[in-house]
Amino acid sequence: MTRMLRPTLIIIFLVSLYAPSARAQTGTYYVATTGSNTTGSGSSAAPWATITHAVNTVPDGSLVLVRAGTYNGDVRLDRVFAQGITVRSETPYQARLRHSAAVVRSYYGRNITLEGFDIAHSPGAGPLVIQIQDLLGSQPGCADGNCVSGLTLRDNIIHDSADNDLLKINNGADRITVVGNLFYNQAGSDEHIDINSVTNVTVQDNVFFNTRDLDTSSFIVIKDSNGSDDANLGSRDISVRRNVFLNWQGSSGSAFVLIGEDGQPFFEAIGVTIENNLMIGNSGDELRAAFGVKGGQDVVFRNNTVVGDLPSLAYAFRINREGSNPVNSNIRFYNNIWSDSTGTMGAGSSGGNDFSDGAASEVTGLVLSRNLYWNGGQAIPAGDQVNPNTADATRVVADPLLSGQGGLVLPTWNGTAFASGNPRIRDEFVRLVALYGTPGANSPALNAADPAQAPGDDILGNTRSTPDLGALELNPANLTERLYLTLLRR
Repeated sequence: MTRMLRPTLIIIFLVSLYAPSARAQTGTYYVATTGSNTTGSGSSAAPWATITHAVNTVPDGSLVLVRAGTYNGDVRLDRVFAQGITVRSETPYQARLRHSAAVVRSYYGRNITLEGFDIAHSPGAGPLVIQIQDLLGSQPGCADGNCVSGLTLRDNIIHDSADNDLLKINNGADRITVVGNLFYNQAGSDEHIDINSVTNVTVQDNVFFNTRDLDTSSFIVIKDSNGSDDANLGSRDISVRRNVFLNWQGSSGSAFVLIGEDGQPFFEAIGVTIENNLMIGNSGDELRAAFGVKGGQDVVFRNNTVVGDLPSLAYAFRINREGSNPVNSNIRFYNNIWSDSTGTMGAGSSGGNDFSDGAASEVTGLVLSRNLYWNGGQAIPAGDQVNPNTADATRVVADPLLSGQGGLVLPTWNGTAFASGNPRIRDEFVRLVALYGTPGANSPALNAADPAQAPGDDILGNTRSTPDLGALELNPANLTERLYLTLLRR
C-alpha cells in the first residue's frame, strides 16, 4: 500500500532544497548591536559592532553571523577574497540594515555573499538602497579579472527606497548573482534592479512587487546609460530566470522587465535570456507591456507565464527604438503562455485590444514560435508590430487552465512573518507559483513545448522532461512537488 506524504513533510522537503548551501568554513565570527570593533574579537562572546569591520578583518573562507537588531550606517563590502566569505543574518530577516544613503555598497569587493537581511532606507535617505559597481578599472567584460565580481545577494528582503533604485549593478561589475530575494517599493522614476553596463549577471528565484503607486519605472531594466565612460559598451550575458513578478504599481510607460531605456546609438543590452518567469497581472494599474525592448540584440524570452488582465497598453511586449537606438535585432519568443481570462488582452485606458506594440521597421529577426495564447474565449488581438495569429505557425490557442487572481495575498513582511503566515521568502515564492502559475491537470500546455527551445529546468528548479509550455513543468516524476502544488491550490 502506497502511503501519501503528509503536507508537513512535503514542506520540510521543499524548504530543505533551498536552504543556504553548506561549504567548508575557515571559521565563524559574530556581529551584534552590543558588540565593539575596538574590544571585540569577533567571537560569540565578544562580537564586533559592524559588518564592515568584520569584512575587513576575517580570513578568507569565513562565515560572519549577524545577530538580530537594527544596524544603522552603511555596510561596505570592499575587500577581495579568493575563496569567498558569507555574511549572514543569524536569524533570517531579523538583522535589519538601515542608512540615510546607500545602505550596502561594494565598489572594490570580490567573492562576498550577503544573506538573510532586511535592508531598507531610513526615512528621507539619499539615492540607492544597494549599489554594486566596479571602481577597480577593469578591461571590457572584466577580461583581466580585475573588477568587482563574485558578489551574491541571497534571501534578503530589500524594500522601501526613499530615493532611486533598490539595487543598482553598474559600471563594469561582473559575475553578480541576485538569488531568492524579495523586492518591493523603489522610489521615483527608477527600478527595483538597474542592471547597467555590466556583464554576467543572474537574477533568479526572486519575488518583485509594489505596495504603493508613486509613478515608478520598470521592476528590472537592463541597459547602458554611460556609453564609453566605463569599460563596457552595453550590458552583456544577462539572465533573468525563475522569478515571480506581480502587483504592478507604477508608470503606464514601463514594464515588468525592460531592455534598454536611454536611447543610446548602440545596443544597450546584448545576449539576454528571460526564462521561466511568472508575471501576474493582478493590479488595476496600467503597464506599457509585460516586457519591453528598446535597443537590444540577441534576446530570448522563453517558457514564461504571463497571466491576468495586467492591464496594459500592449499585452505581451513592446519592441521599439528610443532616441538614437539601432534597430532591435534577433528578439525571439518561444514556449510562452500569454493568458488573459477576462477577454481584454492589451486593452488599456484608451480602449481597444493589442497583443504587441512597435513598428515592423524597428526590429529584425523577430520570432514567435510555439506559444500559447488565451483571451478568455475572445479573438487573440493582432499586434501593431506582429500578428500572433499568422506569425506563430505552431501556436496553441486554448485555455491553459490557470487560476484567477481573486483574493491574492501580497507577500508583505510585518517584521516577523509574511501576510500569508509563511516565515520565509521561498515559501512565498512557491505559494505564488502554486496558486497562479500552475496549469490544470488537463491543460493544453502540458507536454506541448518545443523541446529544442526549452530550458532544462522550470521555475521551481525541477528538470523538464517532455517540456510544458510556460514557466512550470508538471512532471509526473516530481511527485512531491505536484502534491505540494495541489495542496496549496485547494
